[in-house]
Amino acid sequence: MCLAVPGKIKSIEMQHNGMFRMAKVSFGGIVKEASLEMLPDANIGDYVLVHVGVAISKVNEEEAKKTFKYLEEIGELGELEDVDEYLPKKDEL
Repeated sequence: MCLAVPGKIKSIEMQHNGMFRMAKVSFGGIVKEASLEMLPDANIGDYVLVHVGVAISKVNEEEAKKTFKYLEEIGELGELEDVDEYLPKKDEL
């Protein structure tokens, strides 16, 4: 089974002679590149679901935090750093 993971767009740049819009996306402190070709309206600060290096949909911050909370509960955040910024605060639950 493949999983799309939410991340926050930190920067956007055009690559390959301006043909592809790429983002640096933070996943709990780990930053990876993702294509924004499917999301031409995505901007810095947006949360996106990324699957195999492609941002496939935008999600709101609340949904992203719920997903991170679920991934934490099932033990799938082991390699991520600084996940506290993505997880809901105790008083938000």
